Amino acid sequence: MANSLDDKNGFSLDRRVFFLGTASALALGTTACGGGGGGGFSMAAGSGAAQQGTAAAASADAVAVADVVVPESTTPSVEARKFVHPGLLHTEADFERMRQKVKDKAQPWLDGWNALTGNGRAQLGAKPRPLATVIRGGDDSNFAQMYIDIARAYQLALRWKVSQDTRYADLAVVFLNEWSSTLTTLTGNADRFLAAGIYGYQFANAAEIMRTYEGWAASDFARFQKMMLDIFYPLNHSFLTDHNGTNVTGITNYWANWDQCTLAAMLAIGVLCDRQDIYDEAMSYYKTGQGNGAGLQAVYYVHPGYLGQWQESGRDQGHSTLGIGLAGAFCEMAWNQGDDIYGYENNRFLAGAEYVAKSNLRDGAGAFYTVPYVTNINKQGTQSVLSTGSQGSRRPVWESVHNHYANRLGIATPYTALQVAQMYPEGDGGNGDQLGFGTLTFTRDPLAAQGKPSGLTARVRGTQVVLSWWGCPDAQSYSVKRASTAGGPYSTIAPDITDTLTFTDSSVVAGEVWYYVIVAVTASGESAASNEERAAIKAELLMQLKFDEASGTTAADATGRFGASALQGGAAWVAGREGNAVVLDGKAGSYVALPAGVVSKDLADFSITAWLYIDSLATWSRVFDFGSGERRYMMLTARSNSGTPRFAISTVHGYNEQVIDGSAALPTGKWVHVAVTVSGALGTLYVDGVEAGSNAQMSLGRFDLGSTTQNWLGRSQFSGDSYLKGRIDDFRIYSGALGSADVAALAQ
Repeated sequence: MANSLDDKNGFSLDRRVFFLGTASALALGTTACGGGGGGGFSMAAGSGAAQQGTAAAASADAVAVADVVVPESTTPSVEARKFVHPGLLHTEADFERMRQKVKDKAQPWLDGWNALTGNGRAQLGAKPRPLATVIRGGDDSNFAQMYIDIARAYQLALRWKVSQDTRYADLAVVFLNEWSSTLTTLTGNADRFLAAGIYGYQFANAAEIMRTYEGWAASDFARFQKMMLDIFYPLNHSFLTDHNGTNVTGITNYWANWDQCTLAAMLAIGVLCDRQDIYDEAMSYYKTGQGNGAGLQAVYYVHPGYLGQWQESGRDQGHSTLGIGLAGAFCEMAWNQGDDIYGYENNRFLAGAEYVAKSNLRDGAGAFYTVPYVTNINKQGTQSVLSTGSQGSRRPVWESVHNHYANRLGIATPYTALQVAQMYPEGDGGNGDQLGFGTLTFTRDPLAAQGKPSGLTARVRGTQVVLSWWGCPDAQSYSVKRASTAGGPYSTIAPDITDTLTFTDSSVVAGEVWYYVIVAVTASGESAASNEERAAIKAELLMQLKFDEASGTTAADATGRFGASALQGGAAWVAGREGNAVVLDGKAGSYVALPAGVVSKDLADFSITAWLYIDSLATWSRVFDFGSGERRYMMLTARSNSGTPRFAISTVHGYNEQVIDGSAALPTGKWVHVAVTVSGALGTLYVDGVEAGSNAQMSLGRFDLGSTTQNWLGRSQFSGDSYLKGRIDDFRIYSGALGSADVAALAQ
């Protein structure tokens, strides 16, 4: 079955969608072409909410093609880091494994090898077709000529490394040399950034394999490196810097795969060219970048049981599976350089891969598996349901994901493993979006040792504890165990859990404290227990800044759990409500910086309280703001654009902001107590111990923010917002929700 979708950029996407009859068919090893085209974006008008009262910016379809911003220098600097070579998708140890397995005629490597050697692009006799100008998007597009030659170079390089037949190496070098001596321009409409990303990381991988070949002259390799630095990297850098001229007004117009392919190219170019600055640029953006393809945004929302909704899942499944391939390449290349992006934010990428894999598989009744979905809002508009566009999309991108988690680490990948089975053995997909052949290149022997569940989290929501964990490949089922004291003894409260690894304990009572572990039931019995997690069904003080210091520039946490907070700019000491307080002068740079991790990543229910003495109410001045830039934040402003205090939490640049508005303006020139509590989905704002506003639809929690790198008192994540002018005293953070009587007592 085939259908053609036209991106609003004028780029035609050809998708081949294959439908599976039953779940058992997944294991039959049916070979199919990959689905989905490039990552072109839709120009549908976005109706996203205005950010903090400001009007939504103009749509990116009105943005002219931006000039590429070329970095100041492409001259390698002296670097302390020594990169592993070859060290992108494959290392020398990987090639040794492939050679030995193929020599031994071991499966599935032999079938993977046969898939490679039987591919038309892996044969001798082909001639390169280099272009001086490659165009992707708009009139006269000719980019297929490039990606076909890149695929040939990569496949020839693989054949050489496994067979040791230098005829394939010599021809691979011809392809690389012809392109590096011919290509001068990579252009087109906005899709040129996709070309620089997708083909950039693929080209770099082919060259990284061949760099060890003595038949590739050093001068020719240097010319190839120069091509990557002068033609591909400037487009990569430019896109991450300003997203084709929309960085300020429309960064969320670009779907995740735009960032993801750019990041993969930059990481690959950094290694290929021994440029730690470029490598670090990509790594930094993945963790702290503001676009949709950075790690926290690409996996838009993590549901219980670690099903991580992909940012493009409401768009279509062709682009969602493309994203898994691009992010998987990034993770594997980083891993081979010693950086564990696979494990970032409790295996967040695996959560996304499992979600996309499950979304595109059929169950035993022949229907697509259902997955939970929360509304995604961005510059493109509102995606309120999982898209069925291209559902069933098949791409040869799953082997690297499955083999890393299951066979390197012993973490189960149930739906990714089913995708591997239906794609067996992986070919190249044919459309230039992925390099493929993962059955040969990524398959690893399973771990010999029996695994155990891992990554357990226990999140308190009202009078429930929501548990999620990662499974192990040999498990038949899982049991939840609970104890009243740390270390046990434990009692089983939920046996025989087999799918979606989550359990909600609704038998808890306010005031209790429980300890949880998970065990796997395997053919040989119970596994060892997972990590133990504590859940207190009550409010517990996590941090307290009394601000009783009279000198210096740091404030101590009275609980002793965290390091000191730092007074910045004009922040100083002054007489407080009791003892001393910190005073902020309302000028830029005057705030208090709290330490990293001050609000736990797994915190669900919480309470935050403080005493304030406000000198003047400036709109959007913050009492506190915990986040990682404008993309994700949790804040309390002393005055919103409605004139009242507001608590807000958002994970997408304010588009999905959930708020609690106060009922009246805060007073100035006197001490006032403020508090925010969240219990389950109920959020409450208190002023002087009295409820001032509430919202019973607070579905987002602190844990949805991921790691918050900027935790501030008196300062906003948004650079244009006002700083707080006034005093703060006795600032507290609690796990769990304080009751109204508790808040009233604190306000006395």
